[in-house]
Amino acid sequence: MDTFNVTILGCSSATPAFGRNPTSQIVQIAGSYLLLDCGEATQIQLRKYSIKFQRIDHIFISHLHGDHFLGLPGLLSSMHLLGRKEPLHLYAEEGLKNILDTTHHYSRTTLQYPIIFHPLDMNKETEILRESKFTVRTLKMKHSIPCCGFLIEELPRPLRLIKEKIEEYSIPIVQMEAIKGGADFKTNNGKMIANNELTLPAIPARKYAYCADTIYNEEIIPSIENADLLYHEATFTEEMKERAKQTMHCTAKDAATIALKAKARKLIIGHFSARYKDLNPLLEEAKLVFPNTFLAEEGTKFEVDFKIPA
Repeated sequence: MDTFNVTILGCSSATPAFGRNPTSQIVQIAGSYLLLDCGEATQIQLRKYSIKFQRIDHIFISHLHGDHFLGLPGLLSSMHLLGRKEPLHLYAEEGLKNILDTTHHYSRTTLQYPIIFHPLDMNKETEILRESKFTVRTLKMKHSIPCCGFLIEELPRPLRLIKEKIEEYSIPIVQMEAIKGGADFKTNNGKMIANNELTLPAIPARKYAYCADTIYNEEIIPSIENADLLYHEATFTEEMKERAKQTMHCTAKDAATIALKAKARKLIIGHFSARYKDLNPLLEEAKLVFPNTFLAEEGTKFEVDFKIPA
């Protein structure tokens, strides 16, 4: 089974607080390393958790509030200084390219590797990356500036062959791929064997939904429905509900409600306000609605797993 996990690098909103750094996550899937947001101290956190900079080929920035991208210029510079030559793909609102071009112009920096910039349309959900085993789509968030989330989803898997049936009917290797794709099998004596006698259901494709800064928004539910792992911002507790609305953020209860209605299997909450030294009140609030909730604590690795069908 291919690796599919999420490592939390930062979980604080707006400013670093109580040892917590601004938002950043690494997603490891099918041999690829994807960086989701790049707040301050991201490169320090990558070193701390022994994640090699040069393995990152795709960086996704949800929006242009500083706590989600201010770590990027330094990370790009470090990749350059460490000898990177391979292209780096960067996905963000068009304005980020202007910011980086200006930074490099005035610092007289010429990176020794190409950045391939992919401007994002924040007004619609779009597939922005397709690899051999997974895709990445944008998710439309509702925030005070244009903002998107990201849905990372494996491509559908083939049916599973029943070993005993393959041996019983002496099925040649050259026909196995077709059977895994749903084909029936015809024996040498002309007997047709139905595909459902030869195969088991495919292992479900897994998906991770990263819901960045947003006000409570049920419109996102169809896009993230049945996510195996859902990250959703939870900046405040319910006692700060009005503040959440003013700043276009969510409470822990809001995040849990979205997870419940979307039928997610597991919820991670993060983007915590600096007013909370103790995060347990946020966790407890979310668990009252959605028990399978966890804090996006830095250094924690979450597997994107599933139950294999019988």
